[in-house]
Amino acid sequence: MASMTIFPYINELIRELGITGGDEAAVGYYAGIIESLFFVMQALTVLKWNRLSDRIGRKPVLSIGLLGACASMLCFGLSTTFWSLVVSRCMCGVLNGNIGILKTTIAELTDSTNMAQAFALAQVFWKIGTFVGPLMGGMLARPQDSWPGLFGHSFWSRYPYFLPCAVVAFLIVLAYLMLLFFLEETLSTKRRPKLISTTLGVPRGADVEDREVLAQKSMADMPIRSLLTPTVIIPIANFTMLAFLDLALRTVMPLFFSTPMYLSGLGLAPSSIGSWMALFGFVEGVFQVLFFAKIVDWLGPKRLFCVSVSCFVPIVLAFPIMSWLVHARGMVDHAIAFAILGQLFFSSIWSMAFGTVFVFITASAPAKNVLGAINGLGQTSSSVARAVGPALATSLFALSKEHNLLNGNAVFFVLIVLAGVFRWLASQLPDEIQDRDE
Repeated sequence: MASMTIFPYINELIRELGITGGDEAAVGYYAGIIESLFFVMQALTVLKWNRLSDRIGRKPVLSIGLLGACASMLCFGLSTTFWSLVVSRCMCGVLNGNIGILKTTIAELTDSTNMAQAFALAQVFWKIGTFVGPLMGGMLARPQDSWPGLFGHSFWSRYPYFLPCAVVAFLIVLAYLMLLFFLEETLSTKRRPKLISTTLGVPRGADVEDREVLAQKSMADMPIRSLLTPTVIIPIANFTMLAFLDLALRTVMPLFFSTPMYLSGLGLAPSSIGSWMALFGFVEGVFQVLFFAKIVDWLGPKRLFCVSVSCFVPIVLAFPIMSWLVHARGMVDHAIAFAILGQLFFSSIWSMAFGTVFVFITASAPAKNVLGAINGLGQTSSSVARAVGPALATSLFALSKEHNLLNGNAVFFVLIVLAGVFRWLASQLPDEIQDRDE
C-alpha cells in the first residue's frame, strides 16, 4: 500500500515542483527516479536485514521495517522539493527489508501441503494493498480541492499530498501493533523454549534439541557463495525478471494514463488513474482467492508459471492499440475502456506468477535454517530489478515520446522482447517441486 499510494499523483507532483521546466515528456524521467530510489536502497541493505533475521529473529527486523516505512511516508507527504522526496524514498528503502523476511516467515509456518495456498493468501493481501493504495492516493490527494470545507486550512495547500501519506502511516502503525501483540517468532533458535517431557527427572531429547539449535545457528552463518547453486539461482533469476517486468508495467501504466492525448496518452486525472489501478488490484486479488490454489493443483506450478508469464505480451500490446484508438477517435471512449478491461483480464493471470515463483524459491533452500538468506538473495536481486525497472521504463517512455521512436511505441517493443527472454527463462525451472519438509 505504501508503495502504490504515490502512483496516481506522482506525475502531477513532479509537474507542480517545476523541475521539468514545463516539458511534459520529461515528467517520466523524474517520476522514474523517485519510484526507483526505494528499490535501489533496498537492494543495498535487504540481504543484511535478512541475514540479521536469521540471527536475532524475524519479529524484531519486521518491526524496524514497519516503523521505517511509517516515518518515511510522513516525510514524503511533507516534502516540497525534489530532493526531500529523494531523501524520504531512500530512507524507506534503507529501513525496509520486510518483503523477503515475510516470505521466510510464511515458509516457516507452512509445509509442502499448504505452501502454495499460503503464498496465494499473501498475494491476496498484496493485491488488497494495490487496490486500496491507488484508490486512496487518487481520492485523498489535494483534499482542499475535493473537500474545501473540511480541508480549507493553508496547511493542506502547502502540503497537498500529505493526507494519503498520513492515512497510510496510520495503517502501518496498526500493522505494527498487530505484529507486536499477535505474531509469534518463527525462527526456531529464537522461539520460547517449550516444556520437555521428563522421565526419572532426566529431560528426554534435550541433547538432540541442543544439537539441532547449534546446527541451525551454524547454517545461519553459512557464506552466501555456498548457496549459489543452479537450484537456487534459476528460481531467483525468474523472480528477478518477474519483478522487473511487473514494476515496469505498473509504472508505465499510470504514466501512460496521465500523458496528454496529443502525446498519444489518455490524459486521465489522478482520481481516474487511482480508480483504474484500484480495480486492477481488486480483481487480481479476487482472482487469486477464487482460482489460484485450484489452478496450481490442476496445471502444476511450472505450467501455471509459464502460462502467467505468456500473458505479459498482450498486456503491453494494449498500450499502442489504445494510442491508435485515441489518435483515430480523438477522445477516450468505451473502446479505450474495453482495451483496459482486456489488460485487466490478462493481468489477473500474470499476477499468479508471483505465488508460484515464491514456491520455487522456498523449495530451492537446502534447509529451513537458510530460508532468510535465500529469500534475502531473491529480494536483493528483485530490488535491483525494481530499481532499474521504473527508471528504465519511464525513461524509455519519455524517450519514445520525445523522439517519436517507433511512433512513440519503442518502450513497448523493448518490453515485449524482454518478455520473450523471460518466457525462455521460465522453461528452465524444475518440472517438479522438491519436498524440503524436515
